[in-house]
Amino acid sequence: MSNPIITLLATEKPDGDNYAKWKSNMNILLVCEDYKFVLVEECPQEPAVNASKTAREPYDRWIKANNKAKCFMLASMSDVLHKKHEEMETAYEIMESLEAIFGAPSEKAHLDAVRAFMNDKMKKGSSVKAHVLNMIDHLHDAELNGARIDEATQVGIILESLSPDCHEFVNNFVMNKKKSNFTKLMNDLQNLESANKRRGG
Repeated sequence: MSNPIITLLATEKPDGDNYAKWKSNMNILLVCEDYKFVLVEECPQEPAVNASKTAREPYDRWIKANNKAKCFMLASMSDVLHKKHEEMETAYEIMESLEAIFGAPSEKAHLDAVRAFMNDKMKKGSSVKAHVLNMIDHLHDAELNGARIDEATQVGIILESLSPDCHEFVNNFVMNKKKSNFTKLMNDLQNLESANKRRGG
């Protein structure tokens, strides 16, 4: 197992507050390793003992991918959850079980994620790019936990989060944009960062 995968598995363990983040990480991992198909495709019928290698290939591929996916899931669980799920035969069963336990976002996780997005403030003189990436991460967490924030509100919250030395930029953006656009804001902030670097700011 490669180091990046170990790191990803260690980042989040599923519980009531972070299940959505864990599920997102696990889906990324399974896609990268080409194992996610076992969550959406049933196991092919087992071929006869004397079947050709070509005939056995789809079945063998599914079994191998399922076993790997199960290992990834079990390795990223607490001891209690590991014991509960270790006898399950398929990764799909494990994911369905976790969905039943943790699938509905908790009210606390929802509120915490939204508050983190709304309350994060950029420190004066810090990197615009780093702050915006952090805000995008907060927004992603909020959406994973069931929040639905329209684009205009996203733009408004990010503008409000910028440091006082971005005051002129904020005023210009508000005055010159007839419609709030998240992508346009991100592009303009990147240009602001580049301009600040050229000025040595």
